[in-house]
This record gives sequence, C-alpha cells and structure tokens, in this order.
Amino acid sequence: MASLFPMFVKLNGRKCLVVGGGGIAQGKVEALLACGAAVVLVAPKVTETIAGWIRDCRFTWYARKFQPSDLEDAFLAIAATGVPEVNEAVFRESQHRGVLCNAVDEPERCHFYYPAVVRRGPLQIAISTGGLSPALAHRLRVELEEQFGPEYACWMSELGAKRQAVFRREVDPQRRNRILHALASRRSFERFLRRRRRLGGAR
Repeated sequence: MASLFPMFVKLNGRKCLVVGGGGIAQGKVEALLACGAAVVLVAPKVTETIAGWIRDCRFTWYARKFQPSDLEDAFLAIAATGVPEVNEAVFRESQHRGVLCNAVDEPERCHFYYPAVVRRGPLQIAISTGGLSPALAHRLRVELEEQFGPEYACWMSELGAKRQAVFRREVDPQRRNRILHALASRRSFERFLRRRRRLGGAR
C-alpha cells in the first residue's frame, strides 16, 4: 500500500458533492460548509437539520437519486448513502471523471480519508491510520485534545500577530528565523499561560 500524502486543502468556493441525506451525510455537509465549500447535496430525503440548512439557502439540494452528471465540475465527492451499490456508482463515476471521492466506511472506495482532527482555532492536528483503525485515530484525538487545550486558540492568534510584526521589520533572515522559533517555543507558551492567569486573577 502506497503512503498517503498529508495536506490541508482550501475548499472555499469549490463544488463539493455529497450523496446521501442521513446523519453521516449531515456531518460531512456541516464540515464542508465550515470550510466555505460550495456544497451540492443529492438525496431523496434529508434529516431535519439538513432541511433547516436548505431553508436557509446554505447550499443546493437535488431531491432525487444520484446521477453521473451531478459530478460535473466537482472538486470532490462524498458518498454517504449507506447503500453499497450507490456508493460504488458514485466512486466509479468519480474515478472516471478524475474527481476525488470518499465513500464513508468503505476504504476500498476512497481516494482520501477523513482524519480525526483536534481544532484549536487556526491550529489543526490531523490523525490518520489510513483507514486501518479509526478507533485508534479517535483515541489519539482524545489524548491530544487533553494535551493541547483551548488556550492554544488564543495563543495562535497572538503568535500570528507577532509573526506579522517580525516580518514588517528589516531583520536578517537567519535572525528572523531564530526569533520566530523562540516565539513558538514551549517557554514562550508558558509565559503566555502565566500572563493569562494574572489577567484572570485581576478581574
């Protein structure tokens, strides 16, 4: 088995097809909308939550079964129907058109896998087992969520602002690199935590 290539993809404005209207499809649609994707949903029936999103005009819904033409201009496709024959049809047509496809819980019908993700603001830590053990990926996610608490979201914002300030200065590239690494160090993070505690205690 070839190694997977890990990457974070910008989906803003890209057409992403989701086939299926149940609970699993709902989670996929929600994640895609959060990334700014142009979601197209194909399903005869949908959950109440999805129906609410449709009423709010958050994406396009075709209340019918999958058709090959649904993949026209799609960047990626997700087959979340729970029906192997339909998922196979979506995967086969995606393969034919060169569209990336993920058939939920069917590794053999996936060009990519959904990782388990720890999100702390702009910081994202993704874990994949290549589809071999989602349960292990889940356990590691829980452990990493304990290790990287919510405070990392605030620290990331602060780091971003400091990084921009460093780049605005005329600094030797090597020295700039040392400064950036010092800002991202464990010692810097601990100083940030102490400052937060002092500010919290003063309220």
